[in-house]
Amino acid sequence: MSGQFVLPLFRSFPERRILHLDADLIAVDKPWGLSTHPAEKGRRDDVVTWLTTHFKERGESPYLGIHQRLDKETSGVVLFTRRKEANPSLAAQFEGRQVEKSYVAMVEGRVPDQGKLSHLISDGDGQRRATRPYTDKKRPNEQEAHASLETLGRAGKRALVRLTPETGRTHQLRAQLAAIGAPIVGDPIYGGAPGRRMMLHAERLTITHPSSGQPFTVSAELPAAFNLQVKQEAAPSNKAEFFAELEQAAGRRFGIPLPGETTAFRLLNGESDGWPDTTVDLYDAYAVLSLYREFGAELETAMVEALVELGVSGVYLKRRPKNASRVVSTRQENVAPRLPVAGEAAPEPLEILENKTPFETRLGDGLSTGLFLDQRQNRERVAGLAKGKSVLNLFAYTGGFSVVAAAAGASKTMTVDVSASALEWARRNLERVGADAKKHEIAVSDVFDFLVKERASTRRWDFVVVDPPSFSTTKSSVFSAESEFVRLGALCFGVLKPGGQLLTCTNHRGILTVKFRRYLHEAAREAKVTVKQMKALPTPADFPPAPGHESHLKTLLITIA
Repeated sequence: MSGQFVLPLFRSFPERRILHLDADLIAVDKPWGLSTHPAEKGRRDDVVTWLTTHFKERGESPYLGIHQRLDKETSGVVLFTRRKEANPSLAAQFEGRQVEKSYVAMVEGRVPDQGKLSHLISDGDGQRRATRPYTDKKRPNEQEAHASLETLGRAGKRALVRLTPETGRTHQLRAQLAAIGAPIVGDPIYGGAPGRRMMLHAERLTITHPSSGQPFTVSAELPAAFNLQVKQEAAPSNKAEFFAELEQAAGRRFGIPLPGETTAFRLLNGESDGWPDTTVDLYDAYAVLSLYREFGAELETAMVEALVELGVSGVYLKRRPKNASRVVSTRQENVAPRLPVAGEAAPEPLEILENKTPFETRLGDGLSTGLFLDQRQNRERVAGLAKGKSVLNLFAYTGGFSVVAAAAGASKTMTVDVSASALEWARRNLERVGADAKKHEIAVSDVFDFLVKERASTRRWDFVVVDPPSFSTTKSSVFSAESEFVRLGALCFGVLKPGGQLLTCTNHRGILTVKFRRYLHEAAREAKVTVKQMKALPTPADFPPAPGHESHLKTLLITIA
């Protein structure tokens, strides 16, 4: 049944990651990129939710007592209690600093063979914590931070070090290593050299077992990426490595796929998931493998085979230009084969679910599938804001924002795009959620022409969504986000009601958030409206940015006075 398929990777917590389990305790090897516990209410992409789901599926008690956490980008040992009676012992040990921990980090910079790190640490600017020499006079807002260091190996400018903290301050090891001029590789917040991940691993943890009263140690094997002899920036090169990256990526996305709720998302996001120039999207039981460079027939075949071994029913291949301004024929067989390159063909159309909303997708219809998966979170936001409001959706493609607005109870929507075929698709999507065609209209038009006419009319909108391409061409015009966004923004502000909201996006990699904000402030001045609030919104967890870079998708939610 469509909407019920779940890959085996997402069905339970991997047994190989459970390091120890008894009546009192469970210790697991946390993947990097996964939070220890929910980051916010309603989120499910974390270790605690994954484990409680694992136990519920087995008819066992889902109880977990939380006594520690690791940073999202840190891998390694995390310990939980399995029954409340074990909590007092663990709480006393953690609070009394009786727990012994050791970490391994890959750093770039000069470090001693052995030494002690001692600093005064405090909240700094933004995400970064500030450090000062321990010998300085302590200020009221500072805490002592102490750790021992042992160098395990060196290769060029890089070294592998073991760290044993004596105190447990937030970001302590990251801040202290940066303070001695040897920041962790893959930690851009503290000035670390580029890396495929933040190279910090919780290697070992020792406690007194709450039942036996004896010392108890649990260890997590050092990930292969910590091998100093392997060039860290080198791309993986075979099926086994690709399959391993898919498994790791799946672990960072637990909680996104839900049968009957959400069945389409990104499984692998290029460099940020350890496999550059490649993405893998899942649409129900089918995978879409997108390549942004030539990998060679042998490796491409291996990648397809790895996806089949993962358990998908079929694999579609898309060869995409790395430069968004490069125009290719999207329906050529050598660019986007109509049939899968492995397994069975998906139904045409294939209905997927996103937060319980159905959408039509077509996996063999050129490079595009009919749904931009990176907008999932933004569609959810629009659904939460649209009830009782009029919504104008520009550059609408197949109408995703209009569909969720209509399903959420928008009073009316207008879906505008220059492509008649895309809008026919939008019409079918609106029909899927029972939208009344009289209230939820469609307009085939150049967006700029539409906005000029709309501004000259008396009709105004509560909510405008505009998600233009970075570059596009029509018979009468050429659009470039970098040169046209101010004009586009001004026209959008001009058709908003007082107090209205504009949700606007760009995936132009040359437009960073600070520049995007500047464009929209300039657009507001040109339209003679006052910005009451301008809020930058994050992308979904399955589209993490590459280390040290902003997300490809920038989104601003703007409320005018």
